[in-house]
Amino acid sequence: MLYHLLFPLKTVFGGFNVFRYLTFRSIFAVLTALLITLFVGAWFIRKLQEMQVGQYIREDGPQSHLAKAGTPTMGGLMIIFAALVATLLWTDLFNPYIWLLVLVVVGFGFIGFLDDYLKVVKKHNRGLSGRAKLLAQTAVALVVAICLYYTPGFNTTLSLPFFKHLQPDLGWGFIPLAVFVIVGAANAVNLTDGLDGLAIGPVTITAAIFMILCYLAGNKVIAAYLQIPYIRGVGELSVLLGAVVGAGIGFLWYNSYPAQVFMGDVGALALGGVLGTVSLATKQEFLLAVAGGIFVVEALSVILQVSFFKVSNGKRIFRMAPLHHHFELKGWPEPKVIVRFWILSIILGLISLSFLKLR
Repeated sequence: MLYHLLFPLKTVFGGFNVFRYLTFRSIFAVLTALLITLFVGAWFIRKLQEMQVGQYIREDGPQSHLAKAGTPTMGGLMIIFAALVATLLWTDLFNPYIWLLVLVVVGFGFIGFLDDYLKVVKKHNRGLSGRAKLLAQTAVALVVAICLYYTPGFNTTLSLPFFKHLQPDLGWGFIPLAVFVIVGAANAVNLTDGLDGLAIGPVTITAAIFMILCYLAGNKVIAAYLQIPYIRGVGELSVLLGAVVGAGIGFLWYNSYPAQVFMGDVGALALGGVLGTVSLATKQEFLLAVAGGIFVVEALSVILQVSFFKVSNGKRIFRMAPLHHHFELKGWPEPKVIVRFWILSIILGLISLSFLKLR
């Protein structure tokens, strides 16, 4: 929108058009989303309080969390609004990848919104049934996977770390893989969202990593140098991810310990879906597992806990799952758990970038 309005303008420095540069627009997408989130945040939280949209706390969770009951939730709407506005202002609206990601945000955001709404109205922590939620997510992910499959210039080869010549073509098999990655990423982020600022920190860090990866994959010269797949047009997603980074930082202003607002499923599912889809678009699905390693470990802790509980007649591996609750019950203060998970997320993000040359 703003990109197309201002594109004809010239700078005074040699007549170059700064609005054509991804780096310029990505930076301003970060700043725009950040300022929008900071500006509307306090007002939005007051509205949630007036509407009594408060978080319900599980009775079987850590007892220290009972004090969080009633804290406004569904703050993910604030993230989505800021990120979408900044994206529409600074990106190329003729790019098909942008609208594919908008579909992900709206689709998964709506599922999360409906789940949060049912929880708030009924005042319990169930919301949508697990089956209904999974079916809805799979349906949206399937549409996205098919659209991605038929996007001009996109191929279905799989890029593997450490193997520059091993790139198997999945063909139609790409679609079930894409559905698994998108749905898995969305739910992994949702499981991580259990402490103040715990999820939005790694989400922002991972989005920043993939903002770089999108720029690299969309640049033919750099992609050839790094020997990574070149995907024409995918570089534009760096602007969208910049908007996610800015909105995430702005949201953290209100979500940091002690949180004034929680993102809820509406935010967690939408953001996780974005990360999963971007990893597919850049052909870096495996790097998502590294950069987003916190989400992977959190999800695996739940799977292992539930599976071991069933086969061992009630025994547990962890004191409580997801994993962040295990450390809480071991006596770690909540801020320490959060910050240490952020530190690990930064380390994993840097490791994922180092894999670009380990081929």
